[in-house]
Amino acid sequence: MTETSSRSGGKDIGTLIVASLFIGLGLITLHDVTTYSDSDSVVFPTFVAYALIFCSVLVIIASWLRPSQDNGFGSGDWWRRLLLVATMLVACAIMPVGGFLPATAIAFAGGLIAARHEGWDARSAVVFAASGIAIMAGFYALFRFALGVPLP
Repeated sequence: MTETSSRSGGKDIGTLIVASLFIGLGLITLHDVTTYSDSDSVVFPTFVAYALIFCSVLVIIASWLRPSQDNGFGSGDWWRRLLLVATMLVACAIMPVGGFLPATAIAFAGGLIAARHEGWDARSAVVFAASGIAIMAGFYALFRFALGVPLP
């Protein structure tokens, strides 16, 4: 038995913590949508909240049935994790002020930098930038025109 499994009883503590946090966020979202005045605006966040809670419960059950020897935090570059979280928080803060497109551009760029382990060259930067612009424009068009969701 490894030191990690003897400390945590073989349970993947990091996974249990994050899944529990997601359940809490889903419950907060379900409570928050009760204050929405437009019934059309309730459908998407309610669905996502239920899906988040359901999937998180499945993760907790799987973690209890088939525990991992790893504690869930693993090894890796901590700066990448911090950059991803910081980028998401900055995007959330900017969205009400700057709007959907600037916030998604920040989230996309930060996530891409955090996820790209290979080196950068001019070609890959252009390809990723063009792909990001196409994806962001597509999501904007989908939410704004096809789904009729008002965006900041």
